[in-house]
Amino acid sequence: MIGKTIDEIKVGDRAEISKTISESDVYLYAGITGDLNPAHINAPYAEKTFFKKRISHGMLPAGFISAILGTKLPGPGTIYIKQSLTFRAPVYFGDTITASVEVLEVNAKRNRVRLATQCNNQDQVVVLDGEATVSPPKSD
Repeated sequence: MIGKTIDEIKVGDRAEISKTISESDVYLYAGITGDLNPAHINAPYAEKTFFKKRISHGMLPAGFISAILGTKLPGPGTIYIKQSLTFRAPVYFGDTITASVEVLEVNAKRNRVRLATQCNNQDQVVVLDGEATVSPPKSD
């Protein structure tokens, strides 16, 4: 199974996924990456920060963008080439994050797609945004 090829992708195409961030998600991410920043895993420490409670790693919801690109749009076989990100708001334990991508540009000659990327929380607050460039799978 392969994802959409360059000929199947159009400007304006969109895809999204949603997930609620759990405490175990944050601890697993910390263990996998080695990012043990106390803002993520130490409640007494986090209470003294300007966030007032523990926050998710910013790259955890950013990873949801990768999930969309690799499973939905363009989908399986896609190669991630570039990503810019701006972190706009904290993500707290229990927040439901909806990640979305939208095709901005299709360059058939180079087999490249440029997409707007964004993550919003359950209150529609943008927690991060940016742009990605990918190479969609080629047809067999």
